[in-house]
Amino acid sequence: MSRLPEDPGRDRDGEGRPDPDALIARIREDAARALRGRLKIFFGASAGVGKTYAMLSAARRLREGGLDVVVGVIETHGRSETEAMAAGFERLPLRSATVRGRTLQEFDLDAALARRPALILVDELAHSNIEGSRHPKRWQDVEELLAAGIDVYSTINVQHLETLNDVVSGITGIQVRETVPDRVFDLADEVVLVDLTPDELLQRLKQGKVYLAQQAERAVRNFFRKGNLIALRELALRRTADRVDVEMLQYRRDQSVSAFWRTRGSLLACIGPGPDGERVVRSAARIAGQLDVPWHAVWVETPRSMRAPLSQRPAALRLLKLAQSLGADTATLADSDPVSAVVGFARNHNLSRMVVGRSGAARWQPWHRSFADRLSAAAPDLEITSIAVARADAAEPAAQRAGEPAAGPEGAGPAGPAPWLPYLWGALICAAAAVVAALAVPLPVPAL
Repeated sequence: MSRLPEDPGRDRDGEGRPDPDALIARIREDAARALRGRLKIFFGASAGVGKTYAMLSAARRLREGGLDVVVGVIETHGRSETEAMAAGFERLPLRSATVRGRTLQEFDLDAALARRPALILVDELAHSNIEGSRHPKRWQDVEELLAAGIDVYSTINVQHLETLNDVVSGITGIQVRETVPDRVFDLADEVVLVDLTPDELLQRLKQGKVYLAQQAERAVRNFFRKGNLIALRELALRRTADRVDVEMLQYRRDQSVSAFWRTRGSLLACIGPGPDGERVVRSAARIAGQLDVPWHAVWVETPRSMRAPLSQRPAALRLLKLAQSLGADTATLADSDPVSAVVGFARNHNLSRMVVGRSGAARWQPWHRSFADRLSAAAPDLEITSIAVARADAAEPAAQRAGEPAAGPEGAGPAGPAPWLPYLWGALICAAAAVVAALAVPLPVPAL
């Protein structure tokens, strides 16, 4: 599912055509993926929401359809409903090992590889294997099964994702030791969210459907407080939404969809070398914060900007670093036409709202179209928010006063047409008018 490149736009050349190299790479990637097994994860906010039960239920339907399904390891925790759902499945015997005088049982990876079913159920992806196992973590066992071409169903809670570990400990006050790298979750072929409201989960806990009575009472006082469950549920929902968003971008890329789908709020800030670029960045960050949406910031390198004085070059890096510090995903684009570059980036990333700088046209350049106007003409379906910046004729940058070339069409935003072009057109129009006038007025005939 989410094997999406960091920049979907890399599959297109500058004119929007498919990039042959990218297509070949995708064909090879698909061929390699076809040899691997498929991983389906049943994902939840906490223990007790029904992940294992949902996994067994889905596997039972496949087994009834004739698929070869085997249980590698299932942790029922004494729950009668889960035990009943697991009945009737072929179960691989667990491997026994003696550790520090204790006999423990563990998932038998070698037996699973030798049995080679079409689908194997391996519960609790974040589990740590006992000493002496081939891999220290169960998710590593799963990776070996997938590499052997065996499909795997597994389960995981949100607190076991590596990047959310500190967030969860900050909420619950409990440090979770067993974690799974986010890449395992992101590269899963499918993730099923198993959701339960906090009140329903607490009711199941009181009924003894999650833990035994004494364990349940201790759990309610600690990890299973209602506030914790609400926060964990939000984390699980948001993490699932992130995956769905990647799936949607993957589909749009594969199907060459260019129209904006307003499925999720997000915005794109266009920053340029003008003196008000910082204002655009901060305004975009403020809008994104108010709307609680992710945002991107782009800088467009054009042939003209590459010829700018070296003293102006650090501005791009400074503004992009500022945007990153305020939470943006940043990118530098290269194109002779900044409007085309920005619109292409927006379509590739499904960013339907754009934030740009706005400055009034100079009185001596009434024909000059602002960057926002040109964006509107190129992409009428874009929602454009213009940030008021200083007028070019009221706050002229020092570089321009010193005779250096302007960095863009307005105070902020990617560079526009060369400033001499309007003068050239004006001169040509005047010359054409003079020729027409000369032809229209008959020359005086000299008197004989």
